[in-house]
Amino acid sequence: MLQVWPSSRRRQTCAAVNDPNAFLSRYGLNDTNDLTFEVCNCPDIILTYSISAISLRRKQRGGSNYSDEEKETAVFNQAPGCPNLTILSFKGGFHGRTMASLLCTHTKWVHKLDFPSLDWPMADFPKLKYPLEDNVAENAKEEQRCLDQVAELFDIYNKRGNDVAGVIVEPIQAEGGDNYASPNFFKELQKIIKKNNSYMVVDEVQTGAGATGEMWYHETWGLPTPPDAVTFSKKMMSGGYYYTDELRPTEGYRVFNTWMGDPSKVLFLEEMIEIMKDEDLLAEVTRAGNKLVDGLNEIQGRHPDVLSATRGGGVFVAVDCKDASFRDKLIAQLRNAGIHTGGCGDNSLRFRPMLIFQEKHANIALDTFETTLKKLL
Repeated sequence: MLQVWPSSRRRQTCAAVNDPNAFLSRYGLNDTNDLTFEVCNCPDIILTYSISAISLRRKQRGGSNYSDEEKETAVFNQAPGCPNLTILSFKGGFHGRTMASLLCTHTKWVHKLDFPSLDWPMADFPKLKYPLEDNVAENAKEEQRCLDQVAELFDIYNKRGNDVAGVIVEPIQAEGGDNYASPNFFKELQKIIKKNNSYMVVDEVQTGAGATGEMWYHETWGLPTPPDAVTFSKKMMSGGYYYTDELRPTEGYRVFNTWMGDPSKVLFLEEMIEIMKDEDLLAEVTRAGNKLVDGLNEIQGRHPDVLSATRGGGVFVAVDCKDASFRDKLIAQLRNAGIHTGGCGDNSLRFRPMLIFQEKHANIALDTFETTLKKLL
């Protein structure tokens, strides 16, 4: 496998594997000095819960001066060694399928039925109305309602001794229905989190690595300070997360697993990043995505009885259908016609083309989409 890459490229990649700072600078992760690799997305999600809890307790203690009682009780899942801390998440969020990550996943019953769980807080995620420019006041009111709920949940759980160690949020709720919120929502959310001495974890497993036209979608929010941790996986070839200095554990083996990622996958990632740069794929994604969204809006205008709420950033695009049954039929017929789409949320149809998707491909997809749609009407 190594013979596929020139020796100079291999040396650069090996340096990145052995030196996290080299990796961070090469891939545009300029707001952090710390990076941890995993094999897939569930471990990195779970470990951001862990480092949030570790950091909160270190802050509450005033350092890492653990008592003997804490050390002894931790082994047996008892307080004070294992405190009753919580992570706040959002309804419609999806953060993985293992038992711990399922605590913050709130999409489909089939993901969670029969699994033990814990009483962790969950807030509503904004349900915006489209087109955005026609619903500014109403959407602002909806976002404020959700922010007020977050603040209230912090107050309830902290007062009863279940301190909220972190808040995990997707920039766009993908599995939950391609749900968006404004940059202002995330700015205000960060203020609430900081006010409560908690940590902001942004789950970019779905949105990271270019599909939105940005390498990291949270960078479009204009936050005054970076999120405390950002998770990635899949499209980045290997799971992991990067984080601020405050979240770095002070002892070894507080966060650890057998593999700590897969160096061979970094070779693939290195090549992918170079191609993205050489071919300016983020700009291509933006152009193709604009073509796709504009075209879907036109089709929606001709068929408003069955389509609504076209939305997207880059080629991370979705449109709502009149109901789930119609959506599912449309997905099946599109697949037969050579266009692979998927469902999300209650009645949304989502597009997830690759980074090499161009405007000419968008034109083909749009023509096929409307032709297929008409056959169902």
